[in-house]
Amino acid sequence: MIIALLGAESTGKTALAHALAQQLQQQGKDAVAVDEYLRQWCATHGRTPLQHEQLGIADEQQQRIAAAAAQHSIVIADTTALMTAVYSDYVFSDSSLYAQAAAQHATCDLTLVTGLDMPWQPDGIQRDGEHARAPVDTLLRHALANAKVAYHTVYGLGQQRLMNAIHCTAAINSVANQAVNTCAIEQNSSKKWTWACDKCSDAHCEHQLFAQLVQGKPA
Repeated sequence: MIIALLGAESTGKTALAHALAQQLQQQGKDAVAVDEYLRQWCATHGRTPLQHEQLGIADEQQQRIAAAAAQHSIVIADTTALMTAVYSDYVFSDSSLYAQAAAQHATCDLTLVTGLDMPWQPDGIQRDGEHARAPVDTLLRHALANAKVAYHTVYGLGQQRLMNAIHCTAAINSVANQAVNTCAIEQNSSKKWTWACDKCSDAHCEHQLFAQLVQGKPA
């Protein structure tokens, strides 16, 4: 089972990927986290990638996910090629990577999107700044919608973010036990797992709901 963590910069994807993998390992599951290749690429080259280098980064990310999936039962992917396509669109106005990235992302069984409730923090040269988070989040949701990928957004700070992610990956137990899960995740005819949200995937609606929950108001 491949679980994809997508989201704008500084929304806790890396920390969540490793925490989730560790939590699953403690439960006796064969889980591993696959780091974002872009981070390594930027550290190696000392700069951010150019437009023509984006495709290679997307392909390498996909290859690392596939390699991990061949060796482990559960893979937590800190981004996929789809995130590279989104940033290529945002930075270079290049939408040419979406089709291939969507096909590559289709190998994932569950997609989690990290919400924008975490405070932005600088972390390496690959970050564009706090101003980039909202437009990247919007582009990502459009890309997921166009690719017909169902997803669930993970909110919360610290341990609560991890617990919310764990709640949404209840399908893992269903895969292992072939039992009915409690996270509204359904198996379709292609044997993939998708999130069946009981409301919708509209970002504006979702952000309003989150704000109500934070203020202690009923949803």
